[in-house]
Amino acid sequence: MDQIKLDLAEIRKAIPPHLFKKSESRFLVSVFQSISMTAVLTYLAYNYIPFSLWALPIWVAYAALTGTVATGLWVLGHECGHGSFSQNKLLNDILGYILHTILLVPYFSWQHSHGVHHSKTNHLTEGETHNPVIMDSKMGRFYTRLRDIIGPESFAAIQIFNIAVLGWPLYLLTGVTGGSARGFTSHFIVPNQLFPPRLLFKVCLSNVGLMFIIYLLYLWGQQRGFGEVFALYLGPYLVVNAWLTIITFLQHTDQNVPHYDEKAWTWLRGAVCTIDRNYPLWIDALQYEIGTTHVVHHIFSELPHYNAREANHYVKAFVSFKRPRLIGVKHKGDGVWQFA
Repeated sequence: MDQIKLDLAEIRKAIPPHLFKKSESRFLVSVFQSISMTAVLTYLAYNYIPFSLWALPIWVAYAALTGTVATGLWVLGHECGHGSFSQNKLLNDILGYILHTILLVPYFSWQHSHGVHHSKTNHLTEGETHNPVIMDSKMGRFYTRLRDIIGPESFAAIQIFNIAVLGWPLYLLTGVTGGSARGFTSHFIVPNQLFPPRLLFKVCLSNVGLMFIIYLLYLWGQQRGFGEVFALYLGPYLVVNAWLTIITFLQHTDQNVPHYDEKAWTWLRGAVCTIDRNYPLWIDALQYEIGTTHVVHHIFSELPHYNAREANHYVKAFVSFKRPRLIGVKHKGDGVWQFA
């Protein structure tokens, strides 16, 4: 990758212009697909799965399936944050705010942090989300020691649990896996190193939306019982969170994909050093190929999801990607940091 000289304008010219055009009606078809499928699964579960202990395996299967489907709503809210729904910014934000708030995502706060992620992709210290640990740092030495004590399999299991279960709430609350240059950050408190004072209103608006949904869940629990709330909503919600953290981790972590410090990093170099993963076709259909067309998304984040597969064929001529192995990164010289 470092030997390949890329030019953004040349890449854009390689993609037919019509693939950048946005269709609100086509986007809303995807919204209807995700909402209707999630609603049907919830209806079937509510009416046909008993709220009893023996039915717990069935409820787990419901949570896994419904959470997988509802991840599509999260993807579409993410698309709105990039302006992929409409040419009208207000329409993008209204739809994105609704979709993400329903899933307890602070839309405007995450829109900003995700924008930082796109603007500093694969920067060793200023990147945002899933930044690698530097091997000779304090945390890198701790991870190495822990792996040596408990073994690589147990270490991997702990990491998977941290990413899939704890990763999303800890990132929103404390900025875990964010850039080390910023230290502690929070999506709910302004100001901090990630959210300047000018974002106070948007962060508050995001928080108000979350409090409203939490209040509705509380009223639901008061009326119907909190077991029903957990079974029908919180189970799938946890699966959505697991999907989004695992997808993002796999999009940005690979032993052959370098990270760059300030001496070597450029925006385009970071953007093309993301990863397309192969998912089953049914997952791609439900989650709008967010995991399989990620390189083109990082280069042209405004490109609509329904055109991403075709556009990706053109971009693949400029990029390459391989397979993962993870602990931390070491300096390879000239500002390039790769997984050890």
